[in-house]
Amino acid sequence: MNLVLQNARVIDPVRKLDEISDLEISDGKISRIGTALTSTFERRDLNGAVIAPGFFDMHVHFREPGFEYKETIESGLDAAMAGGFTGVCCMPNTQPAISDPFVVSYIRERAAGHLVALEICGTMTNGRGGEELSPMAALAKAGVRMVSDDGAAVRSAEVMRRVFEYAKMYDLLVTQHCEEHALTHGAVMNEGMVSTRLGLPGWPAVAEDIIIARDILLAEYIGNVRYHVAHVSTRGGVRLVREAKARGLVVSCEVTPHHFTLTDRAVEELGTNAKMCPPLRTSDDVDAIIEGLRDGTIDAIATDHAPHALHEKETDLASAAMGIIGLETAIPLGLTHLVGAGKLTLSQFIERSSIAPRRLLGLRPASISIGEPANLTMFDPAKQWRFEESDIRSKSHNTPFLGTEFTGKVLGVVSNGQAHFL
Repeated sequence: MNLVLQNARVIDPVRKLDEISDLEISDGKISRIGTALTSTFERRDLNGAVIAPGFFDMHVHFREPGFEYKETIESGLDAAMAGGFTGVCCMPNTQPAISDPFVVSYIRERAAGHLVALEICGTMTNGRGGEELSPMAALAKAGVRMVSDDGAAVRSAEVMRRVFEYAKMYDLLVTQHCEEHALTHGAVMNEGMVSTRLGLPGWPAVAEDIIIARDILLAEYIGNVRYHVAHVSTRGGVRLVREAKARGLVVSCEVTPHHFTLTDRAVEELGTNAKMCPPLRTSDDVDAIIEGLRDGTIDAIATDHAPHALHEKETDLASAAMGIIGLETAIPLGLTHLVGAGKLTLSQFIERSSIAPRRLLGLRPASISIGEPANLTMFDPAKQWRFEESDIRSKSHNTPFLGTEFTGKVLGVVSNGQAHFL
């Protein structure tokens, strides 16, 4: 691939680079950066739009194997590409679960050759059953960098202790879906005024906080093991992570765009497309999340892209599946509600969406430097547009954001010797 991207605002937080420039790509690598570059290569004029290190989503559900009617590896990667991502990490709640190196190999083969790079999260326990540890040595040898029983928390503190011990041996990042299930059985949405008004079983915020606190104590006890909180949603959870970091613990966390943009009030208006896991919380929780993003307590933005078929969402709230797709709307939501609202700078938003996720997984960060592989996300932070069903590349369409007016639009991606423009 040979290409010149002209008149772009090139931002690389690691290099502290923020300048208007041209960028030349030769044979898939960045060959020149400068102004008014002359070249025989194909040209794309970005008219001042941003070029950033390729965005990475460390928490997606691609459903294959086992639930291909919701999403496949191919359709999920296509959705990521359309959303402006050059890399993702898929979670292990498939059927069979990713508890076996053979499943890892199958998924890698399905993703081979795509523009979007695919990393794989293995399970902490066999089949996500919460009782017997997964073969972490074999999973690590197969290239797995992170383990989780995502969708369910490990209930037993003793089992979780062993998870930390073995993960430390193989330098695996432990990430937990934090939910004390004894407090959430039958829960439909956040426990509070809205759930009371609607007469729906509530999911208390403390159910998340209890598991975060337990795991932080265990990670510290085992010897400061790397621990990552998936999709943090509560003020208490943000506080616990902040306090752990202040004590020098290697604790990190991520937040989803829907948890920094919506509250539990959305359930009244949007119904099942506002049913999440963890649930949408209160405006106070959203304020705490925004502050956590600003001060660095929250390390990364991740979508928790969770495709579901029409029949799994078009039902009553109690029966409906939890979760929404998120890859195609993550960057516009961040640009509109974080950057556009003055909550984060562009550089901070890029760092949380590109640099930090790769760092947490032990991956080499994408860099806009001469000689580096071209791994780029392009977007116009000022472009106003409306998100429509035709913009969705996922196999499923379960999203509360159809018809939303955004300020900030993805223009394309470059990676793996390929370019895709929207």
